[in-house]
Amino acid sequence: MAYNNYRPSRKIPSIVLNLIIINAIVFVAQLVFDSSLGLTNILALYPYNSGLFKPYQLVTHMFAHGGFLHILFNMYALWIFGSVLERMWGPKKFLIFYLVCGLAAGLTQMFFVTNAPAIGASGAIMGLLAAFAYTFPNTEFFIIPFPFPIKAKYMAAIFAAFDIFGGFAGTDNVAHFAHLGGLVMGLILVIIWNKTDKKRFY
Repeated sequence: MAYNNYRPSRKIPSIVLNLIIINAIVFVAQLVFDSSLGLTNILALYPYNSGLFKPYQLVTHMFAHGGFLHILFNMYALWIFGSVLERMWGPKKFLIFYLVCGLAAGLTQMFFVTNAPAIGASGAIMGLLAAFAYTFPNTEFFIIPFPFPIKAKYMAAIFAAFDIFGGFAGTDNVAHFAHLGGLVMGLILVIIWNKTDKKRFY
C-alpha cells in the first residue's frame, strides 16, 4: 500500500516510533520465549466466558502478533496513518486515541467471538484508518492488486465491508470484529473531537 498525494515525514513522531519499537520488542520476545513460556498465550486476549480472560489482556493483546507479515503490515500502517495524525493532534492526544481504539477493538472481539483468543494491533490501526479517512477523505492510495488509486474514504469502506462479511461468515482466523470495533471507535472519536475543536473557535 502506498499513497500519492500525502506523504509522512521521514522523521517518525515520538509516540508512533515508540509504539513500533514496543511492538518489535514484544514480537522478538514471542519468538524467543514462546516455546518455553508460551508468551503469546499469556499476552493474547481470551473471550470473557472462556475462564482464561484476564483484564490485562485488553492491553497486552495489542502488542503481540501472529507472524512477521502480521506485524510488518500493522507497523507500516501505523507509520503511514499515525505519523500524520500524531503531528495533527500532538503526542498525548494521539496516544489516547490509539489506546482507546485498541481497547474498543478488544472488547468488541471478546464479546462477539467466544471460541478463540485474539492478538494484534489491527484494531487500533483500523481506528487510525477511520480517523485518517474522515480527516483526509480524498487522499489516494495504491493497494495491490488494484492498478488504480483508491481514495481513503473508499478504502476505509472497503475494509469495513470486508470485515463485516468476514466476521459473520467466520471462515478464517482474522479478528474481524476487533477491526470493526476499532474502526467504529476511531470514527466516533474523530467526529467528537472535530466538533469540540470547532466550538473553541466560536
